[in-house]
Amino acid sequence: MHETTPLYNPPPLHFSHISKTNKNSHKMAQTLLSFICVSFTIFVVSTVVESRSRARMYVDSQCKSTRYPDTCVQTLLPYVSKRGLPSPKLQAQISLATCLSKARFMKTYMNMLAKNLNKTSNSGDYQAMEECLQQINDGVKQITQSFKELQQMGKDGDENFMWHESNVQTWVSTALTDATTCVEGILGNGISDSEKATIQARILKVKQLTSNSLALFTHFTTMYRASHGINVP
Repeated sequence: MHETTPLYNPPPLHFSHISKTNKNSHKMAQTLLSFICVSFTIFVVSTVVESRSRARMYVDSQCKSTRYPDTCVQTLLPYVSKRGLPSPKLQAQISLATCLSKARFMKTYMNMLAKNLNKTSNSGDYQAMEECLQQINDGVKQITQSFKELQQMGKDGDENFMWHESNVQTWVSTALTDATTCVEGILGNGISDSEKATIQARILKVKQLTSNSLALFTHFTTMYRASHGINVP
């Protein structure tokens, strides 16, 4: 009889080992992906923080010449993040536009108080409010004219620059004087304490913005004249 050669039996496959290997590879991939995401997030955040820090330093340096630097920073900083670093001219425009917005808001509030006083108070309180409101109206007009004049500066030749500069300085200075003096005559008995506090706070804000606008405008004109060789007569 012939001996029968035994058939070859391959060793059993250990699928559990293969499964563990795949799981380990998957975990490593997840860990690597998480590390990459965290690193990218840290990079983005640090870049944003650094950019905001540079923007804040730039605005701080530009606002040093103003009488109310904190208000100046609050006014300019939002525009730095949206438009990059604004030029000296744009800084003055932003400040004047913000000042004009606050002055118009105050004008609306004062108008409302004047109407109420006309109905409920004596003629002296109402007359004082009307006079102050007229000064506020004049201030709004002067700031509006100043903003339009500033937009024109540098567009119609250097020979007209000094003329525009004089106009803006006169109008903004007058608006500042109006905002400073009109409050003194309206704080009579016909106005409540809360209304007095609101008037004083809003006029103070307009005063600060007007003063800062004048300082930023002076900074702009000084730099422009120096770069264009315009001599002050």
